[in-house]
Amino acid sequence: MSTTTQGAAAGAGVMIAVDIGASSGRVIIGRLPDATSGAEPGQLAMEVVHRFPNGVSEVDGSLHWDAEGIFAEVTAGLKAAAAVVRETGERVLSIGIDTWAVDYGLLDADGRLVGPPHAYRDSRTDATIDRVHAAISPERLYAVGGMQFLPFNTVYQLAAEQDLAGQRALLIPDLLAYWLTGVERTEETNASTTALFDAREVAWSAEVFDAVGVPQLFAELIAPGQAYGTLRTEVAAATGLAADVQVVAVGSHDTASAVAAVPAADAHFAYVSSGTWSLVGLELEEPVLSEASRAANFTNERGVDGTIRYLQNVGGLWLLQESMRDWAEQGRERELTDLLAAAAELDAGPVVDANAAEFIAPGQMAGRIRAAVERAGDTLPAAPGEADALGAASGVDPDQAATVRCIMDSLAAGYAASLAAAAELSGQRPQVVHIVGGGSQNTLLCQLTADATGLPVLAGPVEATAQGNLLVQARAAGLISGGLAELRRAVAADLVRYQPRA
Repeated sequence: MSTTTQGAAAGAGVMIAVDIGASSGRVIIGRLPDATSGAEPGQLAMEVVHRFPNGVSEVDGSLHWDAEGIFAEVTAGLKAAAAVVRETGERVLSIGIDTWAVDYGLLDADGRLVGPPHAYRDSRTDATIDRVHAAISPERLYAVGGMQFLPFNTVYQLAAEQDLAGQRALLIPDLLAYWLTGVERTEETNASTTALFDAREVAWSAEVFDAVGVPQLFAELIAPGQAYGTLRTEVAAATGLAADVQVVAVGSHDTASAVAAVPAADAHFAYVSSGTWSLVGLELEEPVLSEASRAANFTNERGVDGTIRYLQNVGGLWLLQESMRDWAEQGRERELTDLLAAAAELDAGPVVDANAAEFIAPGQMAGRIRAAVERAGDTLPAAPGEADALGAASGVDPDQAATVRCIMDSLAAGYAASLAAAAELSGQRPQVVHIVGGGSQNTLLCQLTADATGLPVLAGPVEATAQGNLLVQARAAGLISGGLAELRRAVAADLVRYQPRA
């Protein structure tokens, strides 16, 4: 994948992707070069113009997102993009936004943010889950929306609110789009993750809202490729962008954008969108709303072009990220490459349920993993702080190597179990597994996934989410035509293949 494009044609149209995850965000210019640009025609090229950190903070004992701070960073990124296109003589056609799912901001009657949005890792929903299930059974909730049970689903978050009178709600990407355009809409791939959505009707479910006893606070639905509107005058002035630049809905749930950019040639493929979370599943034409599917805790989320992302959330590289943060705080910080190399030297060891609720919250992750292994009657082979020849060169202690190996084996085992169940429940059996996102660079994880699933793994692109975002915008602007197959052919990626070992 190219990260820059030289010799852009004067007046050429470009798109801007705002891609925000739980730990960082980026603003990216996307181009579809023609034969005169020096790049491969028809293959998407990207240029990152702004990066910024993101994360939750504790406010009055609860975990929150700094939504207004995020928007300030988005504005700074758009200003940087405007400066780039002034130099190249290009024209910005549109902006698309993707973020994580389920979280929302509440607006008052004047359209002002009531307070910083709660973060999904906050524990406030613990007391509401039983109350929601008493009002509408888990079986009925699934039959309507097809959402897997997660304690932070939007339905439980709204039930935890104290007073919603006179308020409106926007999911995080829609909130950012509202601040850019002044238009309130809810993009449907993200709406489908709320457990307040009717999977068959592709509409908000009055039945669920009524049963839970909360008002329907969300705006009219919008599909990927449709426009929210153009920039507000003050946003155009602050960024230097033209006021006629459109903000276009993309797969605003970042996984929807990532799956849209899976470079799949085989119609029967599985995917793992691997980042802070791992989203593991299949692409289907219709939701699977059976009781067996609910019992297996699969989710039916909408994708681009009305597809269904039939998947499970598997606790992802969050376990590794948090363990590394623990070690850094203890003065035992190590390079990721050294940790993975040391882990690869070890034999497969004990595994944990990477999706267990005990791993959702931040802090002391390495200790929690060790405790989970011990509760299962197993042990990691070294105590924290021990040193031996394995770690002498790299500085990696054996307990660090063993913990990382446990995480990698646990993720691969989780992927394999999820894909086997997805195939059984849907009747669609994949021939290949595509790993996209940050985890596609983790050679140990990719090889262990091939081993665990017994299927070849194709790794890449790393930037699938941003590419899917930009390609939906490009199609909306008329720069590319066709369905998902045509979009995927424009994905630029050097794929790495991993064959399953005996």
